[in-house]
Amino acid sequence: MDDTHTGSCLCGTVRFRTRGPLRGVIYCHCSQCRKQSGHFYAATNVPEGNITISGVESITWYEASSFAKRGFCKTCGSLLFWKPRQDAYISVLAGLFDEPTGLQGQCHIFVGDKGDYYTINDGLPQFEKSTPSIKVADE
Repeated sequence: MDDTHTGSCLCGTVRFRTRGPLRGVIYCHCSQCRKQSGHFYAATNVPEGNITISGVESITWYEASSFAKRGFCKTCGSLLFWKPRQDAYISVLAGLFDEPTGLQGQCHIFVGDKGDYYTINDGLPQFEKSTPSIKVADE
């Protein structure tokens, strides 16, 4: 199996290539993710050394908390990345990948903060906040 994946923002100004296996998709329902995206985040992650990004000059980083920053394309506004300050990985929004992705859902986090206009009924594990294996900010 080829563990190389490519993707881009909507306008193609920011492109990336990952190497190695990708984590399952985590669906984050926290208020920050919902406010930034208009719904909830769906992201995988990759060690920083396993991603090459072109068009970095078009990425704007927003420091949403002291824990992490969020990257988006300043040309088209596409949400791109979530990067914790203290860890050497970067979360990549799942919808950015070119298909086939091979990605599968892993779990839902911060379901205690999810919007009141939808239900989660896909059978994946749900966590009120997060899990010890998924490092995120304490909302």
